[in-house]
Amino acid sequence: MSIREYLRYRKHRNSHIKYYSLNYLRFCISAYFSQCRREKFLSQYARLNPDEQKYVLDRVNYYNKLPNEYGAVKTEDNIMRYYPLSELKIHGTYNGSRARTVYIFDAWEIIRYFKQSYKAGFLFGDVTEIPSIPCFVKSRPIKGKNENSVVLNMEKVRHFMFIQNDRKQFQEKKNMLIGRAFINQPHRKRFYEMYFGHPMCDLGNANKKMTDHPEWHVNPMSIDEHLDYKFILALEGNDVASNLKWIMSSNSLAVMPEPKYETWFMEGKLIPNYHYMKIKSDYSDLEERMKYYIAHPDEANDIIRHAHEYIKQFSNKKRERLIGLMVANKYFVSTGQKDNFKYLL
Repeated sequence: MSIREYLRYRKHRNSHIKYYSLNYLRFCISAYFSQCRREKFLSQYARLNPDEQKYVLDRVNYYNKLPNEYGAVKTEDNIMRYYPLSELKIHGTYNGSRARTVYIFDAWEIIRYFKQSYKAGFLFGDVTEIPSIPCFVKSRPIKGKNENSVVLNMEKVRHFMFIQNDRKQFQEKKNMLIGRAFINQPHRKRFYEMYFGHPMCDLGNANKKMTDHPEWHVNPMSIDEHLDYKFILALEGNDVASNLKWIMSSNSLAVMPEPKYETWFMEGKLIPNYHYMKIKSDYSDLEERMKYYIAHPDEANDIIRHAHEYIKQFSNKKRERLIGLMVANKYFVSTGQKDNFKYLL
């Protein structure tokens, strides 16, 4: 890949150089300085108007569904364990999952504001099961009793990127679905077996290690190239679809079945055919749904407008930090380590 091709591919994506430089520096600074500012940042909640307070609390209680009671959760388990915050290390292993650097950095961004003697459960990676003790996770199942899965915004350098300006309107784009994915899961493979070579689909597999179906193999494709198409495939992988956020910030429709997993993006709150174009879980109605929105561009544009409105809520960095701090604060109160109920109204 030439330098020009690489720069084109990286356009719209978060800067890894900026991300790692900032977070390595943050990780080297003593947590004491952050702890001194915790109450200052948490007190921002009191300065919000009632509607904003309700919005923040709704999100806090969505990410952290533990009881608003001091010590309401047991803190021992035969299988999983809690770790002092001081033990959070790069490349460490926590409850059997080896933590990639991005998980440590993103967890540290929030937990550095709390006493390092506090303990927490951590389960890093693409989490699709509910842990037996309350754990900070990136992802969790949407359905079921998922109270022990306390969501923080982790791996955001790859997941949380948005398009600032899609220059093409929906009507100007190709009447086709574009799909570029790392095919490593049976459900993704099943979709490609159904639609690879379909006249309304342009599909490609970025997993060069996959030995069968060599005809699926393609070179990387830039986000700008995706934006030439009316429909962009957003199939879940090991957990969520990592491209869903930037698709919803474009003027194309995200195409997917109802999601099974969610992250800080609250995929469980997305409304089918309101925020994205829903297809059946067996993918059988893809062509029918595409033809419908090609024939009804006004309805497609309504979905795009609703998707943009949904995206906006994540753009306020101070509020996102406040919500993250309140999620962690509630965790330490519920597990009996912190007795400040002030922000658990």
